Amino acid sequence: MPTYGYARVSTTEQDLTIQREALRNAGCEIIREEKRSGTTREGRQELDTLLAFLRPGDTLIVTRVDRLARSIGDLQDIVRALKAKGVAVKATEQPIDTSTAAGKAFLDMLGVFAEFETNLRKERQMEGIAKAKEAGVYKGRKPSIDPMTVKALLGEGLGATDIAKRLGIGRASVYRVIGSEGIE
Repeated sequence: MPTYGYARVSTTEQDLTIQREALRNAGCEIIREEKRSGTTREGRQELDTLLAFLRPGDTLIVTRVDRLARSIGDLQDIVRALKAKGVAVKATEQPIDTSTAAGKAFLDMLGVFAEFETNLRKERQMEGIAKAKEAGVYKGRKPSIDPMTVKALLGEGLGATDIAKRLGIGRASVYRVIGSEGIE
């Protein structure tokens, strides 16, 4: 029965080394890894590849349940799909083994806490942004499109589609600049 590992961090600045070593030490023959947010399954090609590849009798190992998913809904969907395939899920740092009733219950509890932690982090972030805006410190992201460039290209007789192509942006962005700047 082959053992596969899945490692994930949220940002490109984070390192996968500790997870990779823990999974190797747990006996994983193949380890798939990626640097993507765990709040959604969208865009997680390595996880999708692994889920499609696993066969009955295989075991998927993660270091912690929040590496697999930070949403209880996504976690339950993943575990249900794996169970239907006859694949067990285990974690190296948590007593999770979906082949047992206690392990499945503990997995669900940890999933709830992972989602709760994500929601708390979002709330704190929004509070911080609100305070920074009040203090005049936070102004949001700097504009990536120079309105004067758009105006100059309009002056050359280019339409929104051609301006968008030239600047490598969407047409809607060109229209947004034209509308917000009162450019005609």
